[in-house]
Amino acid sequence: MRSAILTGALVAAVIAAPARADEAALNARLEQLSSELEALKAEIKALKAQQSAQAVGSPASMPSAGAAPPAKPAVANDTGAQTPLPYTPGGGSPFADQKPGGPSTTLWGYAEASYSYYPSDKSQTTANLDRFVIGIGHSFTDKLRFAGEFEVENAVASAEDKGEAEVEQAYVEYSFTPSIAGRTGLFLIPSGILNTAHEPTQYFGVQRNFVETSIIPTTWREGGVGVTGITDFGLTWDVGITTGFNLADWDPTSDEGKLSPLGSIHQELQFAKAANLSGYVAANYRGYPGLLVGGSVFSGKVGQKQPDFPSQNAVATLAEAHARWTPGPFDFQALYAYGHISDTAPYNQTIVGNPTLVPQAFFGWYLQGAWYAWTRGDLQLAPFVRYEQVNTGWKYASLDAGLTPDPLPTQKITTLGANFYITPNVVLKTDYQWFQDASTANRFQLGVGFNY
Repeated sequence: MRSAILTGALVAAVIAAPARADEAALNARLEQLSSELEALKAEIKALKAQQSAQAVGSPASMPSAGAAPPAKPAVANDTGAQTPLPYTPGGGSPFADQKPGGPSTTLWGYAEASYSYYPSDKSQTTANLDRFVIGIGHSFTDKLRFAGEFEVENAVASAEDKGEAEVEQAYVEYSFTPSIAGRTGLFLIPSGILNTAHEPTQYFGVQRNFVETSIIPTTWREGGVGVTGITDFGLTWDVGITTGFNLADWDPTSDEGKLSPLGSIHQELQFAKAANLSGYVAANYRGYPGLLVGGSVFSGKVGQKQPDFPSQNAVATLAEAHARWTPGPFDFQALYAYGHISDTAPYNQTIVGNPTLVPQAFFGWYLQGAWYAWTRGDLQLAPFVRYEQVNTGWKYASLDAGLTPDPLPTQKITTLGANFYITPNVVLKTDYQWFQDASTANRFQLGVGFNY
């Protein structure tokens, strides 16, 4: 009996030994899998943080949008619902990790054409190739890159034609850290929503809105240096020192200053007078899905030390605040911009009698709502409505008795239309615009645009 018991115990031990070994191996394997799972979680968290930092979303790629608009191609950074970061064509976000492997070059571009029909004055009806843009980007290293754009407006540019040929951007950019980058050269000012995201697929309507063309002179660029950064909680900041405006270039005999006060005196880095430089700051928060809230200020002296110019101490300041909310298939936007030019009276005294004096204050604002009402594959239909008010001569500095100009009337414009996306990068547009106090300007428009 004792022998049998010993034999049974021996057999049980022999049988149990592999089981215990299997159990130990299983425990080790479970511990390994647990470690790998934790590492995977950390990697996913890092990827999410990187995607947030890159901020390459477009008005069409909001994470909260059920029927979101089409996404912009990866070659360009824009100011959609999750931005704005400075526009970085060809190179993506300055915070994006660049793949090693040596230099690389990319090409991109966009174009748009329009047809405008004026029911009250058919003689104004026009068809136009509004702009054609070619961009090039080159990465020298994983941290250093170049971006540039060349644009032709209105199809033909010559001394006898109304078109323009211009370098819209040309700058180098360096990523100091994963969250701070700097640039120098000719670049877009981070003001408003449209200035750094002005491709035709990025905005609603055939033409760009009046506030961000008449008050913010889109496409607005300056030469200088700038630094941009992004935080872990979704705040992007920008600061820079650049060239500014030249008030001595004001043409009192032209209506250009009434169309856009700052647009008529910007220099575009063409032998820009730089005795007085300007500075800008901008901040944008997008830490909540589908929400963008931000603003900017640009300011500097505009006399530029020009001989015999009477308003040497004049300072031009442009401030704006904007918001964008994209719940589900909807896209709501709002923007207010205010401009001020000080010390204009001495200069205005010398040009009294001309049709266009320098305003002391000007402003504009708009509200816009869009609905991605229908989606079928790449096809998307988005009707929208926009209401805006613009006044390019709201106030004038007091002059001698009887010489101060009356304020200009505030323009009130309603635009109703739709964007129809054939693909994320090709859009057909239509709209009708009502001008409350100038019905002869009412117009029906058709447009086509693309970017690549």
